[in-house]
Amino acid sequence: MSAAPDASPRDPAPPQTPAATIPLAGVIGWPVAHSRSPRLHAHWLRRYGIAGHYVPLAVAPEHLGQVLHALPRAGFVGCNVTIPHKEAALALADIVTDRASLIGAANTLIFRPDGRIHADNTDGYGFIANLQQHAADWSASAGPAAVIGAGGAARAVVAALLECGVPELRIANRTRIRADQIRAEFGARVVVYDWAQTGNMLEGAATVVNSTSMGMEGTQPLRLPLDALSPEALVTDLVYTPLDTHFLRAARARGCRTVDGLGMLLHQAAPGFERWFGVKPEVDEALREAVLG
Repeated sequence: MSAAPDASPRDPAPPQTPAATIPLAGVIGWPVAHSRSPRLHAHWLRRYGIAGHYVPLAVAPEHLGQVLHALPRAGFVGCNVTIPHKEAALALADIVTDRASLIGAANTLIFRPDGRIHADNTDGYGFIANLQQHAADWSASAGPAAVIGAGGAARAVVAALLECGVPELRIANRTRIRADQIRAEFGARVVVYDWAQTGNMLEGAATVVNSTSMGMEGTQPLRLPLDALSPEALVTDLVYTPLDTHFLRAARARGCRTVDGLGMLLHQAAPGFERWFGVKPEVDEALREAVLG
């Protein structure tokens, strides 16, 4: 496996397929029936009149390698990868972007004409693009960022915020060792807080991110003391089912601007679509409505 520098969404070029072949892409997960990615990509395929398909692929972990190497022979030009395959897909790839290597996971694969698998991670790109779209004056350099959680999504958020110039990144996780590992890998701008001190971590933070699954439908809401949270802070939640989480509502009650997590899903999908189908898609309200159904 070799590393490749991060590139624009147009690099590498979409694989060339015979004229009689309809390009295929999909999302691989276990399970995967809940994914909204097929609805998302179907909207773009219709909108741009592209003869292609994007399908859900339920693949058990023990079959991932075999499936990934078989898909190009079935007309697939690439795929998205979701839980629990993101780390394994990275290990199976032949070419890995710097950001995917840093995050330690891949969510976007491109099957190259030469047979090699190119792995990228666009989650951080999607996170930043969502904030920029819905809070146009937001700037990472405005002050410290506070990230709640230290899982795979958090790693993508941390990498993106540090790249954008956040002066200090505070992080807290129920299992502190995972937050300590992020600090060890990402450097001195990362400051780890004990979970019991998460509320204190919010003091003076300009950007606050819930990267945990707490607040998702079927789970307990994220409940934190928000006394230290500045009304000037921008607060976002990576959870998008429901769109308006308890955490976001509590932040708005403090006077904060909030951004829901759906836009991250939409924006992270755009680079893959462009690489696979050759069209740079637009993330707009029509897309949100199509995905929400």
